[in-house]
Amino acid sequence: MRPNSIGPDPTVAVFADDLSGAAEVASAFLDRSAPLSLLLGAGEAHEAGGVVIADLDTRSMSAEGAARTMRRALDGVPSGTPVVKKIDSLLRGNIGAEVGILADDGPVVLAAGLPALDRTVRGGVVHVGSTPLHAAGVWSAESTPPPESVAALFPGRPTRCVPRGPGVGQALTRAASDGAIAICDVETEADLDAIVLACRTIPGVRLAGTAALTAAVARTLPIRFVPGATPEPADSVLTVVGTAEPIAVQQVASLVADGARHVPVGARSLLLGDVDTGPLRRALDSGHAVLTVTGDVDPSNARTLSAALGRLTEAVQRDRKSDLVLTGGETARAVVDALGITSLRPVHEVHHGAVVSVASDGRRVVTKPGSFGDATSLSAIAAYLRGHQPPTHTPTQRGPHMSASTDTANLPVVAVTMGDGAGIGPEVIVPALLDEATRSWCNPVVIGDAKRLRLAAIVLGIDVDIVTVESIADAQSAPGRVNVIDLDLLPEDLAWGELSPVAGHAAYEYIRVASELAVRGEVQAICTAPLNKEALHAAGHIFPGHTELLAHLTGTEEVSMMLSTPKLKVIHVTTHIGLLDAVAKIEPGLVERTIRRGHEALVRSGIPEPKIGVCGINPHAGEHGLFGYGEEEQKIIPAVEVLKADGIDVHGPLPADTAFFLAGRGDYDLIVAMYHDQGHGPVKVLGIEAGVNITVGLPVIRTSVDHGTAFDIAGKGIAEAGSMVEALRQAAELATSTAVVK
Repeated sequence: MRPNSIGPDPTVAVFADDLSGAAEVASAFLDRSAPLSLLLGAGEAHEAGGVVIADLDTRSMSAEGAARTMRRALDGVPSGTPVVKKIDSLLRGNIGAEVGILADDGPVVLAAGLPALDRTVRGGVVHVGSTPLHAAGVWSAESTPPPESVAALFPGRPTRCVPRGPGVGQALTRAASDGAIAICDVETEADLDAIVLACRTIPGVRLAGTAALTAAVARTLPIRFVPGATPEPADSVLTVVGTAEPIAVQQVASLVADGARHVPVGARSLLLGDVDTGPLRRALDSGHAVLTVTGDVDPSNARTLSAALGRLTEAVQRDRKSDLVLTGGETARAVVDALGITSLRPVHEVHHGAVVSVASDGRRVVTKPGSFGDATSLSAIAAYLRGHQPPTHTPTQRGPHMSASTDTANLPVVAVTMGDGAGIGPEVIVPALLDEATRSWCNPVVIGDAKRLRLAAIVLGIDVDIVTVESIADAQSAPGRVNVIDLDLLPEDLAWGELSPVAGHAAYEYIRVASELAVRGEVQAICTAPLNKEALHAAGHIFPGHTELLAHLTGTEEVSMMLSTPKLKVIHVTTHIGLLDAVAKIEPGLVERTIRRGHEALVRSGIPEPKIGVCGINPHAGEHGLFGYGEEEQKIIPAVEVLKADGIDVHGPLPADTAFFLAGRGDYDLIVAMYHDQGHGPVKVLGIEAGVNITVGLPVIRTSVDHGTAFDIAGKGIAEAGSMVEALRQAAELATSTAVVK
């Protein structure tokens, strides 16, 4: 092997500039079929044909040093290997120098968005929430001002801003042919998937972007669930906080409230090597010590300070082997280097960016970027390392308002209906139920067809144990296992992607059985895979969709459809009826009841005083009678006035285009749509990749994916399971609340 080579023949090579970023990247590949290696540098051995992620440790180098390191690393990549340069989502580090080395060799596509943390790129400018990066105040610990655009990182090099949307492929191809670095606008995970797909047709292209871009690359690889053994908990945990991010103060306070012993060390003493290790040793004897740095820290000394933290950690670990929690990528790398750790094997992600690895010396090491996680982040990590849930006064956030759990006996049971067996339902159910996060939220049991699920697993290339159970009580939770109450209604030769009355009838029966289980209290929620309305009707079950079918089966007169995504929530006054019929059906009572159902659902999900925007019916909400025949005044305003009098924070009627724009940037918690397409269109633009359909008003909890049966891709093993995972999370969240959403 050549010096600095990452051969032999990796499937993809990813280069990061700090250790926490490298581990964040690795977490996206944990459930993929390719072997995974996380290298501390670019020269260590790894398994052939796998994903190789190398921490080049260049974050605080000079631009020239980072460029040299990047060049040496690239020279060691076998010809033809896809390369991704992982960058910081806040554009810190030597991005211009390192990506410039990539551009010297050929076309580069750069996608700097991290939608999971609401860090987007619009018009070539990174935004933190709705604020441009240079005005967001998140560079306070840096020694230089933040760039005002991504292109500003590349003075003297040609760049091209690429808008999101259907023309992204052509725009990327044009940028590549012109020799320009393509800077992509990114607002959703779907944008990143489209970018990665388009890059397949550009010869020699190299990618640069956040961990979200590498996750999109990971989604192109087959899923393979491989449960891995992890070491037993160590007798102590040492948390080293090497970040100046403001959230770190809250995270340490939460950890101390849970019983950790706080040991602050002055920056000056640390740099001089004049630290008494006694307090830190005694704190470790109590089980958990958290080490922080006090006093003013000059950003130019950050690397030296990290090295000093590494030496201090090594000094107190000579006679023990604690599990480690390391915040800040530079600190993490300094500590593992000081301890002589030569490799890490990622095994779990506690929350986004908080990655658990098994080190070469056998201990567990958790790495986390300093700005990631809420106030309970370190408490959640500590709870994972101890092997149980966080204390009740500091719930762990796994997505909005959802705690992770390892106590499967107390988790809600969710009945997962298989939907139309000719569609993608079986293909999204299998990986979603194997997902470790799903198993931490609930105990899912499929109501469906075991042989169809096994066929889906074969299509996906997943090794899974599909277990038929007679009752909910027989279902056991175990890694790699999917429990199914097998109704055995589908023929073995049922074609993928073709309309079938048999599949339509089976989908009805899955819902019927799940409803009966929920009404009897045997399951706490229902999560539905998509059915096909035409197949349902062909089988003689004349219902517009799941919502109306569940209302019929549970004897409910009126329910509402709510679509929920990370950026937008929408509830519909009318759904599956024609537009003229919808306008005729809308009346003040129905509008009022719909808004009340939406308000109560949001309160239950953890938003105590939701702000609700109500769409008008006509363009510009009628514009005071200019459009329409006064429908807003007759049908909507009376309901809004009643709700306001009851103290509900409701606004409208609003022009629909304005309402959805404002909600997309966070001004409203919920938008009330008057008819189906008014609500569905914006949701599918702003968040279908993680969209969930929630039926509110039923006596049982029901969530669903926000996509259809996708007959065009069924049976091809390419369906994305993210919406099903999110639907299961929200079903579990609602099921653990104190009252049914009505």
